[in-house]
Amino acid sequence: MKRRDAALRVMRDHDVSQRRACRLVGVDPKAVRRERPPDSAEIRKEMQEIAGKRRRFGYRRIGILLERKGIRMNHKKLYRIYREEGLSVKRRRGRKRARGTRTPMPSAADVNARWSLDFVSDRFSASRKFRILAVIDDCTRECLCLVADTRLSGARVARELSALIRVYGKPDCIVSDNGTEFTSRAILKWADENSVPWHYIDPGKPQQNALVESFNGSLRDELLNEEIFDSLDGARRKLTLWRNDYNTVRPHSSLANQTPQQARRTLEQFKGSAPGALASEDKAEYPNPTCRLSL
Repeated sequence: MKRRDAALRVMRDHDVSQRRACRLVGVDPKAVRRERPPDSAEIRKEMQEIAGKRRRFGYRRIGILLERKGIRMNHKKLYRIYREEGLSVKRRRGRKRARGTRTPMPSAADVNARWSLDFVSDRFSASRKFRILAVIDDCTRECLCLVADTRLSGARVARELSALIRVYGKPDCIVSDNGTEFTSRAILKWADENSVPWHYIDPGKPQQNALVESFNGSLRDELLNEEIFDSLDGARRKLTLWRNDYNTVRPHSSLANQTPQQARRTLEQFKGSAPGALASEDKAEYPNPTCRLSL
């Protein structure tokens, strides 16, 4: 295809005949005269729908189901489209894990297009460990919350995500690793009830969740390695102050040295408003009045 395109460019730019352009580039004239095959958009859509429902089906079984719908094609073309759509079935290794959605991870091109989650661990001065749940918006790099506690279960993560949705609106996709909290029944139930696609990165490949990993590095370098925490309340207070500075003061080179909140305001003004933000719910998220929102 590259030589065909080169021959077409020579014909267009230098006003030479097709035969001479093909001789100069070294391509058969038949390849230039032949029309490009259609993109097969309908076939790709049907394959995506089948693969979404049947996650462990390879291209042969998908091809059989397409034939039942009256769509027939050469097996080589079927395999090429199957690979181009990124539908290859991953080989399962090790323990059983939640697989999440099979569709490719969406790009973070807008506010709430993609949220990333991860845990960071640290210790008090008495050597007791505590954990921090970090949630960021991949588009604006805004830190949506830093939840610190000695124990963070999947149910607690689900409650915090529901609280964030009421403030910022619902994300189009959530990305995380395969940690036990993120693959728990509470999270799977929450994602299903809220219709939020959950994308799990491949085991042992944190680079697929690079934005939150970069955020974790900044959090550890600028706060956790600089401060000594004596209590959980003290840690929460310092995390809140650092998060406010990170979102409103600290410049980000990936945002043209803007702050995350400046980037969010720019995008919201460009689109009009943030859809679904500050949405009200009739059902209270925290029935226990002693529970506090950890934002």
